Amino acid sequence: MTLKTQMEKIINNIYNNIGGIIVLNNGKTVYENYYNECTATSTLHVFSVTKSIISILLGIAIDKGYINSINQKVLDFFPDYIVKKGENTIQNVTLKDMLTMTAPYKYKSEPYAEYFTSDNWVYSALDLLGGKGKIGEYRYTPVIGPDIFSGILIKATGRSVLDFAKECLFLPLDIHVEGNVIFRNKEEQLAWYKEKNVKGWVADRAGVNTAGWGLNLTPMDMAKIGQLYLDGGIWEENQIISAEWIHESTKEHSRGTQWKLSYGYLWWIIDEKEHIYAAMGDGGNVIYVNAKKKMVVSIASLFIPHAKDRIKLIKEYIEPVFENCNIDRLSQ
Repeated sequence: MTLKTQMEKIINNIYNNIGGIIVLNNGKTVYENYYNECTATSTLHVFSVTKSIISILLGIAIDKGYINSINQKVLDFFPDYIVKKGENTIQNVTLKDMLTMTAPYKYKSEPYAEYFTSDNWVYSALDLLGGKGKIGEYRYTPVIGPDIFSGILIKATGRSVLDFAKECLFLPLDIHVEGNVIFRNKEEQLAWYKEKNVKGWVADRAGVNTAGWGLNLTPMDMAKIGQLYLDGGIWEENQIISAEWIHESTKEHSRGTQWKLSYGYLWWIIDEKEHIYAAMGDGGNVIYVNAKKKMVVSIASLFIPHAKDRIKLIKEYIEPVFENCNIDRLSQ
């Protein structure tokens, strides 16, 4: 049995909710395969990989001067927001606190029902920011909280998140994201999670795109994002995002209990010494970058709860097959 055959057997038997896998080595596609009736044009909901895309957009906004610094206070962007009497913590929360998941919130578990039924998810998140927790303590917030970044991008750039992303990131990389997806009720939202080929970017009723989830991409779209980062922000000789932002956002700034991994600026740090980092989303969606080996692996998946660990799959089965661009090994 060849290494490649063994890898695909593991994928089919254990990681059987995968929609597509792309492996790039030194910028070249060395593996591309699709599963579960998905194709190269299938767009899948990448869940929290969306956060890492938002990190890129924030970096671009800083590069272009729309945002002065990640040390700016969050409320600087919402001068009309009224802070309730006695709630002082929220006034000191910075963009960096939120980027590193070290901002406090006023809930023990995310109040999804209240949040999703509100008309403005950004201001609902602001209402939950702060509280009695300490700034600087790691607290991962999957859904409620990151949408504040969408509000910041809109306030700073004067454009919708999707329009800004199209102009500054998606179109240069030939990534096509259709319009907003707006749910009229809970049933529509739950049904959408099960779709195999969903388009666009989820938005609230005010048309504000989500920042913690809700973006739909193809496996190759995801691989392009990884390659952009591996190449220091350069795509086809154009500097899309600064190398400085990439360096800062993919090194450890905080550390939590999830998967015992470090956290950068909305990116997971797999191995800081080897400079391996990833964007990871529920269901087993991942953009994995190994700077030392010059490898990018993207995996887009259909949602299932408690999906098998994709990092284990990549490190134990995918990397050994494709590292060093030694394609001859595939026939061994």
